[in-house]
Amino acid sequence: MKDLASVKATARAEAFARRQAAWKAGHPDPSALLREVLARHRGEAVAGYWPMRSEIDPRPALAEAARHGPVGLPVMVRKGAPLRFRAWKPGVPLVEGGFGTLVPEEGDWIVPRVLVVPLVAFDRRGGRLGYGGGFYDRTLAALRAAGPVTAIGFAWAAQEDNSLPLEQTDALLDLVVTEAEIITPARS
Repeated sequence: MKDLASVKATARAEAFARRQAAWKAGHPDPSALLREVLARHRGEAVAGYWPMRSEIDPRPALAEAARHGPVGLPVMVRKGAPLRFRAWKPGVPLVEGGFGTLVPEEGDWIVPRVLVVPLVAFDRRGGRLGYGGGFYDRTLAALRAAGPVTAIGFAWAAQEDNSLPLEQTDALLDLVVTEAEIITPARS
């Protein structure tokens, strides 16, 4: 029997291939439904991510949210620590933030109440397979310990995988938004 790390590595490889194919296929406006969801949270502190490689692009939705309240992008302050979020809006100077992403060069730190989360794969129970570093699991645990937070996975529909290998420490999502639908997880 394979160990969980091997199972997750295989699931990631398969999901990356599906994500790449979806990204290449394109979509006229993949963030339309995310904008709809974020409109329900106007005025609340929102954080998202700067897309890398074939990740679905949340920037149009984040730009819209920034017209109505604070928006942040994740900053890795040190390995093994939860992410922090620096204020962002269109036009803010960005610098390399590691892992091929960009972060605001300077600015205030915000504590999001709504977090748009990148992922490699998701399921309809709110399960999320990330890149394997545990950054978002630690971050969501810390944010949820401090108060309510809504975690929204944003992904291509092709990234769905209903046999995700999940662990107790894997933080669940409150919603999943794709270019095709808004999914409210069914919890058993």
